[in-house]
Amino acid sequence: MGKTATAYIKGVLHQPRKTAIVAALVRDRNVKDATEILNNTPRRPAKAVLKAVLSAEANLLAQGGVKSDSIYISTISVTAGKRLRRYMPASRGRALPYEKIRSNILVKVTGEEKVKVPEPKPEAKSQVKKEEKK
Repeated sequence: MGKTATAYIKGVLHQPRKTAIVAALVRDRNVKDATEILNNTPRRPAKAVLKAVLSAEANLLAQGGVKSDSIYISTISVTAGKRLRRYMPASRGRALPYEKIRSNILVKVTGEEKVKVPEPKPEAKSQVKKEEKK
């Protein structure tokens, strides 16, 4: 099993339903494929989802010891965030309420660990030095 990293972006100014549609396009995909899809998606929340995916990838690469080609999106979810309550003026002096709902985006990425090459043992070097002293 490989290493994992997360990115959590809160308060995205897009509806959660619309953001979830974009997130579903890149679920369980390679990060390189996901960035290409999101760059060519005409929907507005694609920019926010792309930012979350790239942030999660950067967090994983910062840990070190991961192959950059093997990074894929293991989990991506969109939930409702804070709501702004507003009123729209209507006829006959009324006020009609409405809400601006924000989104929270959670992205988890996973990548394979690099194979560690064992270093030569220091004992072999010390034996050579002992033979030189004799």
